[in-house]
Amino acid sequence: MTEPTPESSQSTGLVRRRRALVAISCCAAAIVAIIVLGVVLSENVLYFQTVSEAVRDRSEQGTDRLRLAGEVVPGSVTETARGVRFEVTDGKTTAEVVHRGDPPDLFEDAATKEIPVVCEGHWGSGEAFASDRILIRHGNEYKPPKVDQDGAEEPK
Repeated sequence: MTEPTPESSQSTGLVRRRRALVAISCCAAAIVAIIVLGVVLSENVLYFQTVSEAVRDRSEQGTDRLRLAGEVVPGSVTETARGVRFEVTDGKTTAEVVHRGDPPDLFEDAATKEIPVVCEGHWGSGEAFASDRILIRHGNEYKPPKVDQDGAEEPK
């Protein structure tokens, strides 16, 4: 057998150091990416608050975006020039919501019965919650509208 020369052992040591440095760099980059992704995702997540929680914490929230969850108070829905105005309640507290934009199709039932909604927006300058998105939970009985062969919706 031949003994390793000093030059070959030096080059083997350099290769090992480079590999170790590359592995450490990759691990550090992966850790930084995970932390950045976690921070970005946590800032973009909006959890909903009940009407009571949102009204109680209103002064602390300022104009921060949040989701307000409750049921539409029957008979409180009125159309405005830019959307709809209605009241939501959680059974304890009631808040007025001014929604800008067209409400979802399932919102039609809100005029006559309590429907659960989650309104996304912020507290406005007045007393009302300024909403720009309404999410409606529906039961498992929901059926999409029937579509005829030409692709147009059939009248109800």
